[in-house]
Amino acid sequence: MGRTSVRRRAALATGLATLLTTALLTVAGNAQAATLFTDDFNDGNHTGWTTSGGTWSVATDGGPVLRQAGTSSNARATAGAANWTDYTVTARVKPTALGGADRFAAVLARVASTTSYYYLALRGNHTVELKRLAGGSSTTLASASMPVSTGTWYTLSLRVAGTTLTGQVDGGTPLVATDNRYASGGVGLATFNASANFDDVTVSTVTPGPTPTVTPTVGPTTPPPTTPPPTTPPPTTPPPTTSPPAAGDRPGGFASLNALGQNGTTGGAGGPVVTATNATDFLEYIDTIGPLVIQVQGVIQISSKKGVRPNKTIIGIGSNAEITGGGLDFYRSYNVIVRNIRFTNADDDAINVGQESHHIWIDHNTFTGAVDGSIDVVRGADYVTISWNHFDHADKSMLISHSDGAGSTDIGKLKVSIHHNFFDNSRQRHPRIRFAEPVHVYNNYFLNNDLYAVASTENAGVVVEGNYFENVPYPIFSASGYADSGPGRAVQRNNIFVNSGVPETAGSVVEPGTYYSYRVDPPASVPSLVRAGAGAGKLG
Repeated sequence: MGRTSVRRRAALATGLATLLTTALLTVAGNAQAATLFTDDFNDGNHTGWTTSGGTWSVATDGGPVLRQAGTSSNARATAGAANWTDYTVTARVKPTALGGADRFAAVLARVASTTSYYYLALRGNHTVELKRLAGGSSTTLASASMPVSTGTWYTLSLRVAGTTLTGQVDGGTPLVATDNRYASGGVGLATFNASANFDDVTVSTVTPGPTPTVTPTVGPTTPPPTTPPPTTPPPTTPPPTTSPPAAGDRPGGFASLNALGQNGTTGGAGGPVVTATNATDFLEYIDTIGPLVIQVQGVIQISSKKGVRPNKTIIGIGSNAEITGGGLDFYRSYNVIVRNIRFTNADDDAINVGQESHHIWIDHNTFTGAVDGSIDVVRGADYVTISWNHFDHADKSMLISHSDGAGSTDIGKLKVSIHHNFFDNSRQRHPRIRFAEPVHVYNNYFLNNDLYAVASTENAGVVVEGNYFENVPYPIFSASGYADSGPGRAVQRNNIFVNSGVPETAGSVVEPGTYYSYRVDPPASVPSLVRAGAGAGKLG
């Protein structure tokens, strides 16, 4: 699908600033972030950036990116305002050439000039470094070892709050330092004798200390003091972080893995929390650059499939959140969580995970009435977990690879974990698979599936274990293929078949356990577990 340009700096900042003001009227604690600047380069230019050195242009790498192609100089692109003080700058960075140990690609903060700023750098010697450049002379403030590969996307985040500097790569262990050289300045992207692609630049405000409660007053008020009260200096250590989410708020299986520059699937964690009660707001939120937790309240009526940008959590409030009439489309997206939503009567697919999207977790949703598929995972998508969903009288529940001719994009991709789902009187595709290996289907409840349950075709490899099949005439196709598709491979073990046909198995399959650890519940317990826990409104 196509993309709409989202260089909406002023509009987005205004919207989130309004949200921030409202929240401060009732809530004490840290201030929420407002977005100062975003650029995804989808408009085909880098207007608003000032470049020096190197060769800068907007190019294509899956989608539009800002490319620095030179490898023989210092190269910088800067943006923003000199009076920006406390903020976080985040960008996706893909080094494309690192010819030596000292070469790097970096994001910059508090840029005072082209030779004076803070920066977080991925270096050719397999380190990440938090540094200060002063008049062209660099000082390392903190560093850590990590693999750095060309051709891999990394998400770099550099937070400057008071005198505290915090750098992270892919949400990992932070590098923390204190320095008082620069108090304000814009942001930037840089390379040193290296080339790189940059995308999805976001700058959000942060507050270094607690924000006092603001309480609305009625009637006369005491005049404000003529001199401001003393303020507490910014802390020299970062404020405490929130506790990590409970295990039930994290995916298992393939979406949990560290791969393709993304360490697990965290969705919009760390971003603002917004609530969508209508289609206009919902579509604005899912098309926003940067991390965002989108709470869905009530029924959202849309049409066709709508694109979801990276780093989003879409989660229903209560038991009645619903998206009806249309669906969600993941086009080169990543790190997205979709939970606790009823998807009804989609005019195409309810969820389409395609075009090399990765790290997608689809959990505790209910699907009914889609014209085409409930969930498709296609066109080179990878690292997907589909768990605890209810496919309620669906026709085509789940497709993995869309065509017998898609081997060039799909072989070696499409790793999907499918567990604890309720395929309830759904007809087919639970899933239908081409080319993918391994697909891991475990602890699902298959009930009254008219045509078949699992079909492995076109040399796909699927492991089917610990499931409960009831009234399923064809539990597994593999050696015979299916329809016009050639044969695939399937391993089945520890399944229960009640009033069901004989499963067809063939060949060997890469074990999912070579990728991740997991526990299989006893298959006899699966019907009660899944009936009690699968679907929207059952997050617990």
